[in-house]
Amino acid sequence: MPATASRLSVFTESVIRGTTRLANQHGAINLAQGFPDFDPPEEILAALETATRGPHHQYAVTWGAPRFRAALAKKITRFTGLEVDPDQHLVVTCGSTEAMMVAMMTACNPGDKVVIFSPFYENYAADAILSGAEPIYVPLRPPGFGFDSDELARAFDQKPKAIVVCNPSNPTGKVFTRAELMEILKLAEQHDAFVITDEPYEHIVYPPHEHVYLSALPGAFERTITCNSLSKTYSITGWRLGYVHAAPQVIAQARKVHDFLTVGAAAPLQEAAVAGLELPDSYYEGLTELYTRKRDLFLGYLRQTGLPFTEPQGAYYVMLDISSLGFETDTEASEWFIKEIGVAGVAGSSFFREPVNHLIRFHFAKSEETLKAAGERLLKLKDGRAQPG
Repeated sequence: MPATASRLSVFTESVIRGTTRLANQHGAINLAQGFPDFDPPEEILAALETATRGPHHQYAVTWGAPRFRAALAKKITRFTGLEVDPDQHLVVTCGSTEAMMVAMMTACNPGDKVVIFSPFYENYAADAILSGAEPIYVPLRPPGFGFDSDELARAFDQKPKAIVVCNPSNPTGKVFTRAELMEILKLAEQHDAFVITDEPYEHIVYPPHEHVYLSALPGAFERTITCNSLSKTYSITGWRLGYVHAAPQVIAQARKVHDFLTVGAAAPLQEAAVAGLELPDSYYEGLTELYTRKRDLFLGYLRQTGLPFTEPQGAYYVMLDISSLGFETDTEASEWFIKEIGVAGVAGSSFFREPVNHLIRFHFAKSEETLKAAGERLLKLKDGRAQPG
């Protein structure tokens, strides 16, 4: 049998998806893979029923159905202030996962370097490697998960073609400040690099923190490739609707990559999702309030366990420090939590380039009922009902 591609030996399958399988096997509450267990807005569900009876069952325009792109352009303009031409600035993808792959392959040639902050969402390094690029890792320092300016400058001295910025951040919940984004942009300008932003949690930010759109900063748009999805904002992770937003010269090339990767996103789902994109500002205000309640509820249980954690500024993840439990590795700890506590979280080492083995990432994008059930199970750590072997 011929050997498979050597680049595939550099990374493993998704740790997150593997944890989900183990959770399902043992009946654990899955706070590993970040998907809600509650319905999307009623407006979207009603639009889906209509779309399934309409003429939307064949290929849409490869780079996105015109009505969907028009609604998406208006929504982006509403929140960023940028003028968005739906025919020039957008390509619709199968989720932000494909959007990131499209962005990476559009920006980078084989042999180019890409700066990635660590910890990072596990796809970023794989995207770079599959594109033939070499990751350069810059650590984000706890507890605030900020970067060291000198370390970032040294990374740019290696002449990367791009830097990846996840904002708000998965897995840390960090929200990058305007000053931090301006510093990143300045370095990108000095070294003529792209900034690839991944922003699916743009509307899940906890006051007083604010989401700053890097693409809308002065001079940023021409070198920013924004990746995003509808998955988190509208609780439709299974619909796999995402997009790339960039300058026309970039989008013209990104459409080629997208076309040969997936042809196009699901036509009826694009039609139905227009109803979400047209929701009023009050929906997004309510989303912030909803996730603030969920965060406060879940963190309340974590505080009772006595284990340290970093309070998220945005997104819906929290990193729990399990150092005091005495596990040799966080992978061992993750499996123990699933089998003995009945709650699944992701071993933090899967997000770090550095040898970090004392964190587990949980998410709280669940109903209050589910979060209370998970919290009660986690309280076994407090009262001694469950002790590591």
